[in-house]
Amino acid sequence: MEHLSYKEKVTIMIAIIGAMFFAAVNQTIVGNALPKIIADLGGLDYYSWVFTIYMLTSAITTILVGKLSDIYGRKPFILTGIFIFMIGAFLSGLSTDIFQLITYRGIQGLGAGMIMSTAFTAVGDLFAPRERGKWQGAMSAVFGLSSVFGPALGGYIVDNLEWKWVFWVFLPLGIVAAALIWKLFPKQEKKQGETVDYLGSIFLTITLVATLLGFSWAGSKYAWSSIETIGLFSGAILSLLLFIFVEKKAKSPILPLYLFKNSIFTISNVIGFAIGVAMFGGAMYIPYFVQGVLGFTATHSSFITMTMTLGLVFASAIGGQIISKTGKYKLQAIIGLMITTAGMFLFSTMNADTSQWLLIVYLVLVGVGLGVGMTVFTLTVQNAVDQSLLGVATATTQLFRSIGGTVGVAIMGTVLNQRMSDKMAESFEAASGQTAVPEGMQSQMQALQNPQLLLDHTKLEQIKQSLPPEMVELFEKMVVMLQDSLSFALSGVFLTATFIMIVAVVLTFFLREIPLRSAYDGKEEEKTGAVRARLNKKPAVE
Repeated sequence: MEHLSYKEKVTIMIAIIGAMFFAAVNQTIVGNALPKIIADLGGLDYYSWVFTIYMLTSAITTILVGKLSDIYGRKPFILTGIFIFMIGAFLSGLSTDIFQLITYRGIQGLGAGMIMSTAFTAVGDLFAPRERGKWQGAMSAVFGLSSVFGPALGGYIVDNLEWKWVFWVFLPLGIVAAALIWKLFPKQEKKQGETVDYLGSIFLTITLVATLLGFSWAGSKYAWSSIETIGLFSGAILSLLLFIFVEKKAKSPILPLYLFKNSIFTISNVIGFAIGVAMFGGAMYIPYFVQGVLGFTATHSSFITMTMTLGLVFASAIGGQIISKTGKYKLQAIIGLMITTAGMFLFSTMNADTSQWLLIVYLVLVGVGLGVGMTVFTLTVQNAVDQSLLGVATATTQLFRSIGGTVGVAIMGTVLNQRMSDKMAESFEAASGQTAVPEGMQSQMQALQNPQLLLDHTKLEQIKQSLPPEMVELFEKMVVMLQDSLSFALSGVFLTATFIMIVAVVLTFFLREIPLRSAYDGKEEEKTGAVRARLNKKPAVE
């Protein structure tokens, strides 16, 4: 795409970022609105599937489209992704029951996977490696902005308008982005000699679906030792082995396995997986602490947690600019991940006496660390592989981070539940000798052992009002006991995330740094191309 002027490239990037924001904000806007949508449609038992189906379908298309866009070009897939996403969003607003909403959210996920996969790869098509830093930072900032803007707008819409506008409000943005990409993004000829690896695609899809469902349900819907969980993981392992066997023989594999011989590719993806585990598995429990332990409302909680996102947005933009100016990334990655690790550890030291202002400092610290460090790893992968593999390599980084998030939620949920259960049992045993619970009140007191109850302050107040006066003091003691137990459990969650981040930091020291080219230069390309060829275990072809 060297024939494009810088102004044309920037215009294309603005359209791509618009499409990304369209997809990202449609994901975050649903969070605050969903309780009211479920209240209208019914189907509370299937609540989690609205998120799970989106995650599954987007993960599948992310990795599959990565390879296909290397063959056929990015333009048809990003346009198709926007079109499919818009259809899914429009139909979601027309849903009359929970099953329709789940189906249409699945369609949205298919489109989102196409948009995300091709958007990040397009940066590599349009700009030299050294210039990509600032654009990768800008795209990371888009996710941050969507997570700030989306929930607030979603809450406003369901309070003041019909909930269908949650899905429809940004449809015009999708139309504008699609029109700009259609007009400006150059076409790419199909690569000759390339074929679609259908068999590999099938086994990869089965592996992803079984793995993501296994981690989504383990410890919540089913026990880790249940036949359902074991069956899903066994199926995932079997499908993975078949996938590896097929890929070794495929003429044009959907995921070339020799890429994993490239140390930069492999280490970057393992680090991305670890960041996903720590970020999604650890940071998502901050609202539990703010609402459950400190006792703030959900609205107040959203303003507090917003500070982490703002730190991430700011640091992503600055970090990208630094990479573009210096052409270096390893030191920045190490510093960013070390800051994140320190912030996660500080989370583990919090208790009911922690002030909200100190918590905000910790949140900003984690946000800045993620913003500085997270920008790097898509860039390292893109810089270490051949241009012909840019799509599949970029999609793989997104997939590893997404799977890391799913695994993190499962692991942290198990840690939370186990530590919560142990602490509650210990606390109740200690309290039972001091205060006897009347027989008629034992079931109500038992219900207090659910940490989710601490997030519903209205229900807590209702329970308190329903109790006889002589039981109110005991109820308040049990709430404090529950808050202490939740604080203890969350400390374990954040410590687990800290250890995982330490692993990511250590791995970053082993990450080889290849100089980022600022523009095409014959000698420079010959040198870095030879390095990439050695890393990929393929002969250099210039």
